[in-house]
Amino acid sequence: MHHVSHETEAKLAHFTQLLTRWNEKINLVSPKDIAHLRQRHIEDSLQLVPYVPEGARITDLGSGGGFPGLIVAIATGNPVTLIESDQRKCAFLREAARECGARVSVLAKRIEQAVLEPADIITARALAPLPQLLTWARPLLKEDGYCLFLKGRKTPDELTKARSDWHMLYNSFPSHTDPDGVLLKISDFRRV
Repeated sequence: MHHVSHETEAKLAHFTQLLTRWNEKINLVSPKDIAHLRQRHIEDSLQLVPYVPEGARITDLGSGGGFPGLIVAIATGNPVTLIESDQRKCAFLREAARECGARVSVLAKRIEQAVLEPADIITARALAPLPQLLTWARPLLKEDGYCLFLKGRKTPDELTKARSDWHMLYNSFPSHTDPDGVLLKISDFRRV
């Protein structure tokens, strides 16, 4: 379990209430996940916090219900751009960011249409296979930046596929919340 300040804990509790309320109208997480929201989604997202330096600018791909981008913004105070194409999810993200005091901007676009100042860090969770994530991330990331991707049991296959098209440096850290999951930190990546 990731330890956060009392202030952050209060914001995360408020976020949980908001998401639970909004989830009745729009599908942000699976209804069966609501009971396990803290462990399954929030704690999973908080795993990124130790890898985020103070002040680093983050872009989160396919933010959905705010995982991991909005949670990282709440926990770190860092500026985060959330890219999400679903307008209803964007409405939730803006409301949750405002109510939780997160430094967030929401970009209601498809990832491949996003034009942004390059970020220090790109994050994503349960979004797409690694080769696709790298394709989306490269134009949005500073040359010396890195990606933090929460991935599942197919990670070894995805790494093999990605290495056929990409040169990259990566570290893989076991997930604290999913026995099959890993946190991938990828840097210095470019097409082969």
